[in-house]
Amino acid sequence: MTDDVSEPSLPLLLDAVLSVGTELELRATLQHIVDSATRLTGADHGVLRVTAAGDGGRPDVFMSGENTPEAGEAPLTGEAPVSGETPPPDKASSPSSLSIPILVHDEEFGTLHLTAGAAGGFSGADLGLLRVLAGQAGIAVGNARLYETARQRERWIEGAAAVTTALLTGEAAADALMTVAQQARRLAGAAAGVILQPTEAGGMSIVAAATDTERGELPAERRTHPAAAAQNDMIGTTIEPGSAVLEQLLGGEPVFIEDSATDPRMTTRVRSRFGPSMMLPLQAGGRLIGTLALPRRRGEHAYTAVERLLATQFASQAALALVLADAQQSRQRLAVFEDRDRIARDLHDLVVQRLFATGMMLESTRRRAGSAPEETALDQAVDELESTIQEVRTAIFALQQPPADAPTTFRGKVLKETAGAAALLGVQPSVHFTGAVDTRVTEPAAGHLLAALRRALAAASRRVDVTRVDVAVDAGAGLPDGRTGVRLVVFDDGSTGDASAGTTVTWQAPL
Repeated sequence: MTDDVSEPSLPLLLDAVLSVGTELELRATLQHIVDSATRLTGADHGVLRVTAAGDGGRPDVFMSGENTPEAGEAPLTGEAPVSGETPPPDKASSPSSLSIPILVHDEEFGTLHLTAGAAGGFSGADLGLLRVLAGQAGIAVGNARLYETARQRERWIEGAAAVTTALLTGEAAADALMTVAQQARRLAGAAAGVILQPTEAGGMSIVAAATDTERGELPAERRTHPAAAAQNDMIGTTIEPGSAVLEQLLGGEPVFIEDSATDPRMTTRVRSRFGPSMMLPLQAGGRLIGTLALPRRRGEHAYTAVERLLATQFASQAALALVLADAQQSRQRLAVFEDRDRIARDLHDLVVQRLFATGMMLESTRRRAGSAPEETALDQAVDELESTIQEVRTAIFALQQPPADAPTTFRGKVLKETAGAAALLGVQPSVHFTGAVDTRVTEPAAGHLLAALRRALAAASRRVDVTRVDVAVDAGAGLPDGRTGVRLVVFDDGSTGDASAGTTVTWQAPL
């Protein structure tokens, strides 16, 4: 301890003032402050208690010196006031501890406590030195907080740019939502990143969820898997209609929650796992895509005002990127449809018409043919042309179907079944339709026919040496009882172990 501000103490003060400003990282700066104060005053130990929300709203303790008390212990006994009379120089009456606040922009950020050793108490000069150091410490803390805020902004901007780049490379809708959830969870330091979307019943359901797998939620062998973050039981969790928080979410308003487990507005079954949470609207151009939820674990510090602002801005940019990605995929699908329409028109206007004209020429030639063998050969050629025309028309119809959507017409469902069986058969089945199959073949006959088609194709795939499969659907077939019905005929030339040439399966039902 020093009795006055002597010349030897001035270099120590200058060194302490300079050292507290050497770090830009906040926690390192706070440790430098308590180390410098302990060294400058010769205190036995020092404790800096952070009471402000400068580091995420969670009180922190930084300690230095010998015989340092535990973080939960109060090291103060007989604190000296930070203002008023200077303590007398008599060591016996000098205080054994000092306490002084650290002010940042005139707001108390924390309190620095120093405790003297057995050799004696603190003097008025010690208190003066500590005041000078506390003033410089407030400036250093302010600078460190500004630096940390700038770094946070930089990380969120880089994260938003990475999301935009990833979404505009053509990811599927589910992958795009997972990309947003994973990036937001990482940037916010959250336990999970969750995407909710409105349901038909008026609630909101979790459709994508990325969790913090580094905390032991998954076995070690599964944490390295690229899709590990998506393997959780949160998918499908629903906020039911009538929830207090739902009205705000559907209205596109952000919701900030201090403790998800105890907040009465939270009603989901997973709320007990989490503490502080942000629920941010994903909306762009007046369109609400969903909600981005970023819950932290129970007991973790709450989100700061800066974190809330940055996360809200990220959600807005991510929503815009999702809209742009969806528009880009729509343009790509439109280009595919237009190209398919062009091919279909060319097939109809050029190929089918020429085949039909060739068939007419052969039919005319057959009538003038002078011998039976020539007529037979021409009949076969005409039949083959008619079969080819039917296959081209089937191909034209297939081109007009959306490539990824489930078919809605009966003709489209038949084509989907045969296309799916091609991989097992090793050959693409030939499909022929007769009559207005889409309008005449309805449920339940349509469902029964598709089931019969699947059975016939599965049976054909089990036979060997299959090189040809023909499927014919006739919507105007005459049944044995005289009624009009639908008939399905499936033929394959696979080996059956006997002398018969292939197998024919017939199914029919009245309409």
